[in-house]
Amino acid sequence: MAEITAALVKELRERTGQGMMECKKALVAAGGDIEKAIDDMRASGAIKAAKKAGNIAAEGSIAVKVSDDNKAAVIIEVNAQTDFLALQDDFKAFVADSLEKAFADKLTDAAPLVAAQESAREALVAKCGENVNIRRLTRVEGDVVGAYLHGHRIGVLVSLKGGSAELAKEIAMHVAASNPQFLDPSQVSEEAVAKEKEIFLALNADKIAGKPENIVENMVKGRINKFLAEASLVEQPFVKDPEVKVGDLAKKAGAEIVSFVRYEVGEGIEKAEVDFAAEVAAQLAASKQ
Repeated sequence: MAEITAALVKELRERTGQGMMECKKALVAAGGDIEKAIDDMRASGAIKAAKKAGNIAAEGSIAVKVSDDNKAAVIIEVNAQTDFLALQDDFKAFVADSLEKAFADKLTDAAPLVAAQESAREALVAKCGENVNIRRLTRVEGDVVGAYLHGHRIGVLVSLKGGSAELAKEIAMHVAASNPQFLDPSQVSEEAVAKEKEIFLALNADKIAGKPENIVENMVKGRINKFLAEASLVEQPFVKDPEVKVGDLAKKAGAEIVSFVRYEVGEGIEKAEVDFAAEVAAQLAASKQ
């Protein structure tokens, strides 16, 4: 029997949306054969929309909720196999219910939410014929918390020390548009800086060939400074007023940016290419099951 590794369990969970223990039991029963485990789970009625290799649930919705006093907020991502389902009322209702549950219970991790919503998730899967997963969740608490939701695909939470909810929302809108990787340059790791330097030197080998060492060092320093500004929220030009850096915008309002969280649907998930005709055919086939 093949070894039942954590990676194998994780893959089966991502492809079926089932819990970790259910996936491990199915793999043990199938002797470590993930395709057989999926077929067995489908045959037992545990899942209707289990995915074969390549059908990754990388679509879906982001949802956010902020407390009335702007002291806390929650953001979640719920995945589906197609964007078509993400726009349907049943899926929207499941997302809304999951968000309310996460907020009311002050959850800080997706695992308890996944467990609590499993029956509702299974019912939705059985009805729509697609796999659905609650992928992740983050709760933020602070002096002032604001949020911004761009459609159903990008959501941001921003926590401030001082300032106002409106300012937090403005900065969250900037984060949605500019996608900074870090809050400030101090958070950029030495490894990331070293990698950027390596890339710069490789791409500009012809330009720096034969130049004095001090000139090359200045060129590298300029590139690193640009990299830090592009990657750090406080150093980025504010989208609504490029003459002002985001960090300075906060300072002028008597605030300090403490943290931010940005979710985008499907980021980090390897998505198989599916043409439109195939997607429609899949939808029709699922509806007949």
